[in-house]
Amino acid sequence: MAEEDLVEIKFRLADGSDIGPSKYTAATTVANLKERIIAQWPKDKENGPKTVNDVKLINAGKILENNRTLADARLPVGELPGGVMTMHVVLRPPIPDKNSDKMLTDPEKKTGCSCSIL
Repeated sequence: MAEEDLVEIKFRLADGSDIGPSKYTAATTVANLKERIIAQWPKDKENGPKTVNDVKLINAGKILENNRTLADARLPVGELPGGVMTMHVVLRPPIPDKNSDKMLTDPEKKTGCSCSIL
């Protein structure tokens, strides 16, 4: 595998800490990146993601779909050769159960949330 086929990415968490950087092939899917984030999630942080659906990846202000590859997500404008691409990680908040104090992680239920990229 040639060096230019690899994309170096770091994942920026909401608190400003990073996971990575690591190198990935352009054929790597967003779902595979999310699995890697879950596996490398810092153990000292509360409410870590449990499934791929709990994680959203944002690159250049766009939420990346699980079935897309890194080649689809790359934006040639503003990228430096040999530079590290930063993707932002947003977690889906757990849903409180109305009948108890426990939090649910049912992927079928939706919550209203928004995020602003400045």
